[in-house]
Amino acid sequence: MKEIFTVQELAEYLKMNPRTLQRKANKGEIPAIKLDRQYRFDKEQIDTWLSHRTVVKSLNILVVDDDPAIGRLFTQSLGGNGHKLTTSTNGVEALEFVTRKRFDLIFLDLLMPGIDGSELFVRIREIDKYVTMAIMTDEVDTDRLKRAMKKGPVLIMHKPLDRDDVLEDLRSFT
Repeated sequence: MKEIFTVQELAEYLKMNPRTLQRKANKGEIPAIKLDRQYRFDKEQIDTWLSHRTVVKSLNILVVDDDPAIGRLFTQSLGGNGHKLTTSTNGVEALEFVTRKRFDLIFLDLLMPGIDGSELFVRIREIDKYVTMAIMTDEVDTDRLKRAMKKGPVLIMHKPLDRDDVLEDLRSFT
């Protein structure tokens, strides 16, 4: 007999936010069965989907945010998954890291004192033309965000962030 989960049961099984699962089911990003207006999930299909999603190479990741809590969030969310995580609370230090080490992925806070994320993006791109970068911000529709988007970040992450956001966004890069 097949084991079938509700959204809430699957959220507990995967240790994910039920809203994230609902969103993934709506977008077709997770195997789901729609009955009337509710989703159900076959455990066997979910386990197969998970096995394909969890094979991720170890990445060198840089997180740049003047709020140390963001660095801790990324460390707690990604540190145990074999990734090599470096955190920085300012743009000058981040530039030093980028000149000494190759990163696969860089997360930049848009609004920081000194060198903001938009300017830092440009300077990093001068050092490494191919590194994947994401801008983190709580700004929704501002000129600063529009300027940053014109410079080509792959992803805009809207704050506040939680563990599920970090993991979901990392999966979109891998």
